[in-house]
Parts: sequence; structure tokens; C-alpha cells
Amino acid sequence: MNLPIWTEHVKSLVGIFAILNPLGVIPVYLSLTSDRRPEEMRRTALKTATAVAVILILAAWAGDSLLAFFGIGLPAFRIAGGLLVLLIAIAMFHAKTSPARQTAAEQTEAESKNDISVVPLAIPLLAGPGAISLAIVDAHQATSWPDKLIFSVGIIGVAAIVWLVLRMAEPIGARLGTSGLNIATRVMGLILAAMAVQFMADGLLALFPGLSH
Repeated sequence: MNLPIWTEHVKSLVGIFAILNPLGVIPVYLSLTSDRRPEEMRRTALKTATAVAVILILAAWAGDSLLAFFGIGLPAFRIAGGLLVLLIAIAMFHAKTSPARQTAAEQTEAESKNDISVVPLAIPLLAGPGAISLAIVDAHQATSWPDKLIFSVGIIGVAAIVWLVLRMAEPIGARLGTSGLNIATRVMGLILAAMAVQFMADGLLALFPGLSH
């Protein structure tokens, strides 16, 4: 039975929030902004959340055209995206940042940047390849532009939560501690792993219909 479109949107946005995992970014955010004034940190949080919204909305609206330009079918993209998301989820199980998000060299470079809001915070730490893949696949399920517009509004809502988490990073980090943040990251990783397997299963069934018999 097909689920109502709003239910699909909610599922999609939960998945996007899980892969963004703003709670898991708190230690990196606090480390990179440790020598900055409070107003600078607030400005960084707002710019980061805005960049996340813009990146994911662009992916949602331009994703189909991009796939068509490179001649990539959605089933193949589902499988590739599922593999990428699974790798990120496995790293989250270990409470680590996946190399698919950021390498050690990129981390070192970020420490010397004046403005870290867009790079590396918004991309690749938050709205990295995995989140972009999810946005493209989920937006494809929106069969009309009003549905896609609703999905875009949902992305803005998720970005607002990202802003709130970064804005409250210090008290949240102090309250949850390292163990609490790691537990939250592992829970998000479990959700992502299940979604990744479903993505790959859907892609394989579309490419090889005989598998369903």
C-alpha cells in the first residue's frame, strides 16, 4: 500500500536529519570556533544552516537534471547512494567522522580558515555527498512541483534545527558530554544503515525485476 505523500516527506526529512547529524558535529564546531567571540559563533551557526538549506534545496530541484545529463538512471544512483550512506553509517556506529565526509587533511586545513561556515561545516561535514544523495533520491519521489516545494520547506525546517543545535552547541555539549553525543550519533547511524539497505534493495529490484519473484 502506498503511503500518503506527507508521510514519505516526513520519512525523507528524518533520514536527511540523521545523516546531517548536527549533534555529532558539535565537537568539531566547538573546536574550530574555540578562539572566536560569541557573536562570531552565532554568525557562523546561521551561515552554516543557511548554506545547508541552499545546498540541499539545489540538490532536490536540480538532481534529476544532473542525473539525466550524465545518463545515470535513478536505480543505479540509489545503489551508489546507498553504498555511500552505508559507509557513513558504519563510521557513525564507531562515533567517528567518515572519510567520505572529511579527510584528515581537510580537517587540518579547516583549522586555519577564517570562515568555516560553508567549508567545512556546511559541506562536507553536514550537507556532504551522503546528504546530497538522499535529497536527490527523496525529491524524485515528489511527482509535482507543489510536492517538491513542500519538501523544500521541510529542508528549511531541518536546517533551522541545525541552526538551533549549533547555536546551543556549548550547553548541549556540556549537558550530553562525549558519551551522550556518541550515543546520539550511533542511533542516527542505525537509522541511516537501515535506509541505506532499503535504498540499495529498491535500486536492485528496479534494475533486476526478476529478484522479486
